[in-house]
Amino acid sequence: MFTTRPELAGTFGMVASTHWLASATGMAVLEDGGNAFDAAVAAGFVLQVAEPHLCGPAGQVPGLFVTADDPTPRALAAQGPSPAGATPEHFASLGLDLIPGSGLLPATVPGAWEGWLLLLRDYGTKSLRSVLSYAIGYARNGVPLVSRVGDTIRAVSELFTEHWPTSAALWMPDGKPASGLHRNPALADTWERLLREAEAVSGREAQIDAGRRAWSQGFVAEEIEKFSRTAFRDDSGRDHAGLLTGDDLASWEASYEEPASVDVGDWRLVKMGGWTQGPALLQQALLLHGFRDELSYVDGVPTERTVHLAAEAAKLAFADREAWYGDTDVPLDVLLSAEYTDSRRALITDTASPELRPGDARGPARLPAILDSLKGVRAEGGATGEPTVGPQGQTRGDTVHLDVVDAAGNLVSLTPSGGWLQSSPTIPSLGFCLDSRGQMFWLEQGLPNSLAPRKRPRITLSPSLALRDGVPTLAFGTPGGDQQDQWQLCFWLAHVYGGLNLQESIDSPAWHTTAFPSSFYPRSWNPRELVVESRLGTSTLDALRARGHEVVDAGDWALGRLSAVSRTEGLLRAAANARGMQGYAAGR
Repeated sequence: MFTTRPELAGTFGMVASTHWLASATGMAVLEDGGNAFDAAVAAGFVLQVAEPHLCGPAGQVPGLFVTADDPTPRALAAQGPSPAGATPEHFASLGLDLIPGSGLLPATVPGAWEGWLLLLRDYGTKSLRSVLSYAIGYARNGVPLVSRVGDTIRAVSELFTEHWPTSAALWMPDGKPASGLHRNPALADTWERLLREAEAVSGREAQIDAGRRAWSQGFVAEEIEKFSRTAFRDDSGRDHAGLLTGDDLASWEASYEEPASVDVGDWRLVKMGGWTQGPALLQQALLLHGFRDELSYVDGVPTERTVHLAAEAAKLAFADREAWYGDTDVPLDVLLSAEYTDSRRALITDTASPELRPGDARGPARLPAILDSLKGVRAEGGATGEPTVGPQGQTRGDTVHLDVVDAAGNLVSLTPSGGWLQSSPTIPSLGFCLDSRGQMFWLEQGLPNSLAPRKRPRITLSPSLALRDGVPTLAFGTPGGDQQDQWQLCFWLAHVYGGLNLQESIDSPAWHTTAFPSSFYPRSWNPRELVVESRLGTSTLDALRARGHEVVDAGDWALGRLSAVSRTEGLLRAAANARGMQGYAAGR
């Protein structure tokens, strides 16, 4: 089959990410003697400068990894919780029934700096200055902005000029959207000051911990609290102050967790826990393994039957996500059990279902009461997983991804996000803005994902790892909000059942359904909608319509920004997505 680029193969190291500068940075670190974790951290910081519309310093970074010495997967949990002041009563007093998707109200405790440094301290080998120097150089001297940064700024230009002047000052010099070589000296200064405070002590690990404290208990936390006291316009159409305080930052640290996993044939698929949407991929994989004899690809293109079954499995898995997932006690033992999976699989028929049907995993399932009023609500933007931004800064599906493997066998998959330039006003003294991940909470109480103080939102960020016959083999992921674990399913089916290599699996036509509530404001959903790439073929699209799917043709190359790396018997491979014209893999 045709591929947009070759699957890379080598023996030294591989880095695949959503931006070529991050992939090149990761390889530079590997060439300089660093391991996969050093490379990932350096690349992650560069992504904050190179893709500021997709991730930022005040975002978050969930990850999955194994080390060369231990094949047991672990999860990096670097999503900060809601502020102590984020109570349902506070939002009720503001007259809100949904948490805005932009401004200061939806901010959670920044997790990215803390998460990256924790990973570097415990599993890397390089100094903080060594891995951060690449990003500082781009912030200080300039980074070539991809055109989509300018497109994103243009979409919110009126908001910037009328309500967020600090953002306009940074991102609209001379009144026009930033383009070409863009500098962010305030961010470079912030990083340099963090380094100075970190290097006031001796020893690599001690310096990294000092850098963590300088952020969460020092000047960064002070500036965030001060800025949060000012009211700014958000997509509710009104001005609101934020809720984050220095104590919120000081009271939280990133941590490691045991991930969720399932066995599918000779593979073990690994995801983040039920406080994320990650187990939805596990549920889909289990459901579809029961149809494995019906899943097929012809010259890299899935059959109509394959797409239909996958779409129906997604509806069931994401209905369960809505009913059961959250930062609480999630019944994954039931949701991932063979008995439950068999009962759910029996609901899949030859016709597209228009229903949101969660299962009774632990008593009767409960869905948010507001859902019916959100059905069919249309928001601006397309279905590419790139910035879907409304004029008030509301953002859906903005994220980056990177995977790294080294010759020793360290393997890591990370999906950084948040702190988007367009979703919250720039803090001028720091050179970055807060995140808006809190919009994913429901204000209705009694749900797994209901808002509560110091609680993590159920995030869409969803890196993946897979072991084959017990051996760590594959790391992959994609940006795309709610679509992440559908586009990753497309990759999984193509690779595992279609027999396609990494690049072929990424290039194979993709699809997703919107038949469940979006995690992003205004939380819309469309029960029968199936978004597809036209390369599936006219006859397949017609057959899907005949089954009752409301097919939306997104274009030839529109869905997903996947990347992947693998390691099999010492041979390293990598692939990256051509959609969006900026993802690249590098290796040798």
